[in-house]
Amino acid sequence: MTVLASPAHPYFRHLTLADVEQLGGELDQLREQVLASRGAADAAYIRRVIGTQRALELSSRVVLLASRNRAAWLLGSAMLATAKILDNMEIGHNVLHGQWDWMRDPKIHSTTWDWDHASPPEQWKRAHNEVHHVYTNILGKDNDLGYGIMRVDEAQPWEPRHLAQPLWNLINAVIFEYGIAMYDLDLGETLRDKRHIAPEMKPRVGQMLRKVRKQVTKDYIVHPLLSGRAWRSTFTANLTANVVRNLWSHSVIMCGHFPEGVATFEQEAVSEEETRGEWYLRQMLGSADISGPPLLHLLTGNLSHQIEHHLFPDLPSNRYAELAPQVRSLMERYGFTYNVAPMPQQVASAWHKVLRLSLPNGWLEGTDRTNAPRRVKELALRVLQHHRRATTRQPASELNSVESLVRDTH
Repeated sequence: MTVLASPAHPYFRHLTLADVEQLGGELDQLREQVLASRGAADAAYIRRVIGTQRALELSSRVVLLASRNRAAWLLGSAMLATAKILDNMEIGHNVLHGQWDWMRDPKIHSTTWDWDHASPPEQWKRAHNEVHHVYTNILGKDNDLGYGIMRVDEAQPWEPRHLAQPLWNLINAVIFEYGIAMYDLDLGETLRDKRHIAPEMKPRVGQMLRKVRKQVTKDYIVHPLLSGRAWRSTFTANLTANVVRNLWSHSVIMCGHFPEGVATFEQEAVSEEETRGEWYLRQMLGSADISGPPLLHLLTGNLSHQIEHHLFPDLPSNRYAELAPQVRSLMERYGFTYNVAPMPQQVASAWHKVLRLSLPNGWLEGTDRTNAPRRVKELALRVLQHHRRATTRQPASELNSVESLVRDTH
């Protein structure tokens, strides 16, 4: 059975397998165009961002040596938080994806890069690149989907423990780098099955603890001590910068993966022989974008273009903006909604979903203004799909245009 046969997402069925493979071919062409055009301008971009980030962090550390002064504390904290955001989002995340390996620069390479984060690069790459980006939004296989602590789909059975998921999500946001480190370690799975602890778990725990010790020593011991009498205010400034970075990163990830309308998939609905076109389809429907100015895209690590990132995780992040209009046009041509909205709207939608699914199905249906029109459209699509099966002679283009009209109608 392929992803197209998923009963949870009947609107997939308006595409034939030939349609899906044609869609995949068009996306492959977009990818090849960027691969062929990578060059000096792209290399200069990432080197410029890295240089800016390092200058910003060094300057913030110098300013915070005088952190007993309130203005210096505020300025230094803001500068350090911004430097940490750039390090994690636009630089670390994307370098560790291998987006810049083509430069063959050993200093900017996925095999050598370290970042200002509690998660060791090797563990993050395994959990993120090898699991999340392969099994995107498949319940039970993609642990990014709810981080193993949240209910993220109506098909998941509700349990009383889910009542606490808004609180767990808030705590996870505050300590996000440590939450990711524990997630990359598969700590939750190990705690649930203590009888079958993997033999490699002990060295991985040791590796994570060494990385955490390095981060804690730098931010909460060495830098405060260098401030002398201002050590307490420097300590709080570093703590504030880390919390701001965590809250920002968590919000960006929530916007890309959890808003209402983002699709999830059951394991039974995804074939082991999934074609590239079907994989592309799952990436497009399992992600959402954020609209905004260039500065916002930079500070999100261009994960504001989450759809494009999931389609092309190894392409340079600075090229996602030029791909976005083409991907949107392609999706709409094939009858799909391109999920994009300003950041406040996406954050609100994601948190609404977290709250809604913390309760049994249907308890917040009346408060979800987007639910009713979506269900009307899905019902209409079911009728159209049934008509397609009953009248196979009708041209696919005509039905696709009707289905697109239904999707765009509220």
